[in-house]
Amino acid sequence: MPSPDRDPVLQLLVVSKPQALARPWPWSSDWRQGGKEVVDQQLSPPQDKGDAGVKELDGLKSDRLRTVQLNVCKSEEVEKVVETVRSSLEDPEKGLWGLVNNAGISTFGEVEFTSMETYKEVAEVNLWGTVRMTKSFLPLIRRAKGRVVNISSMLGRMANPARSPYCITKFGVEAFSDCLRYEMHPLGVKVSVVEPGNFIAATSLYSPERIQAIADKMWHELPEVVRQDYGRKYFDEKIAKMETYCNSGSTDTSPVISAVTHALTSASPYTRYHPMDYYWWLRMQVMTHLPAAVSDRIYIH
Repeated sequence: MPSPDRDPVLQLLVVSKPQALARPWPWSSDWRQGGKEVVDQQLSPPQDKGDAGVKELDGLKSDRLRTVQLNVCKSEEVEKVVETVRSSLEDPEKGLWGLVNNAGISTFGEVEFTSMETYKEVAEVNLWGTVRMTKSFLPLIRRAKGRVVNISSMLGRMANPARSPYCITKFGVEAFSDCLRYEMHPLGVKVSVVEPGNFIAATSLYSPERIQAIADKMWHELPEVVRQDYGRKYFDEKIAKMETYCNSGSTDTSPVISAVTHALTSASPYTRYHPMDYYWWLRMQVMTHLPAAVSDRIYIH
């Protein structure tokens, strides 16, 4: 199974004094308003530090914005970033206002088509990376009675064929966020989950060529018994469905951005945000509220 793909925007830290909460924070080139400092972290090797997203942020030339290299899978790198953030605060004892855990990688493939290495790799970033970052920054966030915002997915609420590596990790993020919310409530820290719908088209994560390249590699690495039992025709039909899914996603990410902004700046943030089009919202309600026999018949079988 090939290595999973990486989301283009992966980790965001927002540093702010709590008293800046009531002020507007537009998510645009004017996001420096409101007395906030933003630290954008990228999960990428050193040579990727100069990609378009980082260059755009650095180009703002703001003294309230810094881009920092970070691999959320490595505890030593996370701890270095904690110290970087701590040293940038005017008064570390007043803490850090918000942490947005958006680090994520994605892949596809049915259970028998997916290697154990792929399951572990996706979990290391999507789930354990979220846990690692949160635990490391909680002492600062507790001091500020601030916010933790975890980016999950609609696939953290409802499973989907051929997405088990991703679904497992996002279900885990949901459970982790719930437990954290219960524990942090007495301490004044608010925890929110953002569950985006299908925004693959906006991220350019999967082009048809990329999907086919992944599929070809996946097929050639399958055990012979799996190839013989399923056959290439079945395999190709599943890949075609994945291509359709990727091409049908929304290209407008503003609902996700608005959800994150509200979770960080509202006096009463929601527990969960659902930035997705109506089809996926309705499907999620059906699959989470009706008996599985009903929702399976409607959407799966």
